[in-house]
Amino acid sequence: IRCWSNIPFITVPLSRAHGKSFAHRSELKHAKRIVVKLGSAVVTRGDECGLALGRLASIVEQVSMLQNQGREMMIVTSGAVAFGKQRLRHEILLSQSVRQALHSGQSQLKDMAIPVLEARACAAAGQSGLMALYEAMFTQYSICAAQILVTNLDFHDEQKRRNLNGTLHELLRMNIVPIINTNDAVVPPPEPNSDLQGVNVISVKDNDSLAARLAVEMKTDLLIVLSDVEGLFDSPPGSDDAKLIDIFYPGDQQSVTFGTKSRVGMGGMEAKVKAALWALQGGTSVVIANGTHPKISGHVITDIVEGKKVGTFFSEVKPAGPTVEQQAEMARAGGRTLAALQPEQRAEIIYRLADLLTDQREEILLANKKDLEEAENKGRLALPLLKRLSLSTSKLNSLAIGLRQIAASSQDSVGRVIRRTRIAKDLDLEQVTVPIGVLLVIFESRPDCLPQVSALAIASGNGLLLKGGKEAAHSNQILHRLTQEALSIHGVRDAVQLVNTREEVEDLCRLDKLIDLIIPRGSSQLVRNIQKAAKGIPVMGHSEGICHVYVDTDASVEKVTRIIRDSKCEYPAACNALETLLIHRDLLRTPLFDQIIDMLRVEQVKIHAGPKFASYLTFSPSEVKSLRTEYGDLECCIEVVDSVQEAIEHIHKYGSSHTDVIITENEKTAEFFLQHVDSACVFWNASTRFSDGYRFGLGAEVGISTSRIHARGPVGIEGLLTTKWLLRGDNHVVSDFSEHGSMKYLHESLPLPQRNAN
Repeated sequence: IRCWSNIPFITVPLSRAHGKSFAHRSELKHAKRIVVKLGSAVVTRGDECGLALGRLASIVEQVSMLQNQGREMMIVTSGAVAFGKQRLRHEILLSQSVRQALHSGQSQLKDMAIPVLEARACAAAGQSGLMALYEAMFTQYSICAAQILVTNLDFHDEQKRRNLNGTLHELLRMNIVPIINTNDAVVPPPEPNSDLQGVNVISVKDNDSLAARLAVEMKTDLLIVLSDVEGLFDSPPGSDDAKLIDIFYPGDQQSVTFGTKSRVGMGGMEAKVKAALWALQGGTSVVIANGTHPKISGHVITDIVEGKKVGTFFSEVKPAGPTVEQQAEMARAGGRTLAALQPEQRAEIIYRLADLLTDQREEILLANKKDLEEAENKGRLALPLLKRLSLSTSKLNSLAIGLRQIAASSQDSVGRVIRRTRIAKDLDLEQVTVPIGVLLVIFESRPDCLPQVSALAIASGNGLLLKGGKEAAHSNQILHRLTQEALSIHGVRDAVQLVNTREEVEDLCRLDKLIDLIIPRGSSQLVRNIQKAAKGIPVMGHSEGICHVYVDTDASVEKVTRIIRDSKCEYPAACNALETLLIHRDLLRTPLFDQIIDMLRVEQVKIHAGPKFASYLTFSPSEVKSLRTEYGDLECCIEVVDSVQEAIEHIHKYGSSHTDVIITENEKTAEFFLQHVDSACVFWNASTRFSDGYRFGLGAEVGISTSRIHARGPVGIEGLLTTKWLLRGDNHVVSDFSEHGSMKYLHESLPLPQRNAN
């Protein structure tokens, strides 16, 4: 571990043989030698006179962080012309004001015309100031910077090329960051169409071509080109239907229409693409991204190196299947076709999937066995996760039963009229249920989740993107294949997609224009990470399952130990398992309390004492570190309360609004608890484990939501639907309902159509 200035960092081993670019974004973290090209629009202010100091400081900080990790960083920078223009304008204004004051005898400044400033003069005036600024900024991170000015002629002279190469290598060896720029004070005007002169030569006519040339000359692993656009679009940014291209491959130029160049600087996007492809051909990976956006410029360089989906990544390796963006579009189109099917047809698909789960049982279990063997050999999964990963004949049979239950109950889910209103004569309004759109379900170690969620999406007419954990890859593949086989009977195979690319979850959560709802199924850490990463997409779920059981003074001795044992021990890793046991103070040192403790000991449940419980004991179990803990194992906390009111207050303070239970024979106390506990599920004399879609009769669930809007508790088909309004009129206009109009509002409630009795 090394530490310079105020930035701690770890030096990681970074080495690879140069000659072939990285095939995937995830490999960029292995880049050792990196060139960062800063476009004029990134370095300069909006008025083009002076530098964007805040952005520049952020870029220097990121470059310093990567340099201090043991990487070799180089910067190709613009900005000398803009900096010089600012200085020269200031000098001209000052000299004009002095002359005017001497000529007129007045000290007042009048409107003065500033002549057009020649770019070479601006560059000459700005180079020293720009470099001084870089040096001052890098000094804050104990890093030395060195300036190198080049022209196109320097690359044509073999001796100068060797000198430049040797200088750069020596600077990098000494942990110095080279700051490279074209010598705009002497450089001749660029020749038209001279940017590409074959495979081995690229003419330096702007900083894009300079960066590409340097990257190949120095055998650089990664070239990051920062501009004022997010990356490469399939049509000019800002035009209708323009889409950001995530990965660009050689030969894709025909599918791109280039717009105008940057607001400042020499090169447009076409020049950047040509330079990027040339560098890629020379073995250097390239990413073009936005360095001006205030929300991302502070971490854009480090995000790219970490492999996050930022900008456009240039790759020579085309994936075998569709991109995740294409999969999302396929899921949306397939979902709309699915929603247009008759309810009986959607049910038929689900029945077919249920049959396939039992018919193909042997093949499914064989794939699952491979996953289990690989997980055990790697030793990365904890025992609770291994249990979730495991499939069995009984699990598959239960899945099939649940799917048939979904099929039977889904007959009138989509298109059901839930409200009818007569607005006026011959003007009727209906509110009907419709699918949400495209769902992204991310799940860990539980392949049985795939057919459950698929069935619910099919029943509700939603398109579905599935992202499973790599530990269940073999199981997920076959279950997805069977799902698509079932969908094929009505031509909607593409409605359910399994993401098999190296897509990071965080990148998926940014697809706000393609995904309508994210549903995480996994650990509380996974849910929290997704909630944090989701950009503009709602997340349905719960980050924790801190479930309570409160034992009241009027509790039945026979019921208490049964309910507690089932809530804690039946499946301790589940999100609906008991985590905190609240005991009424009057039950301490009673036979009932002793029975509870004895049962927990027999079941090998580790007990943690809450603060109040510990105060009553001479020798207590280990005191709990936090009353807001989800153990997910054979552990629980015991705490003492003085009343049902205090139990409710404890639940509201330390619970997660998931599932909470009271055990009592006092109906009045029970109803008070049921009405006042603000959780998704509140039970009386029943195990917390009943908080489940299958046990609720929903057939299955996509998850349990503790949200207070849309869906709450176990989420089945109803939670995957929204509504739209249908208004049927006959030449109606709002002006007819004005004060002097001929129409009057009726707003009469109309009876709903009869629901399917089945």
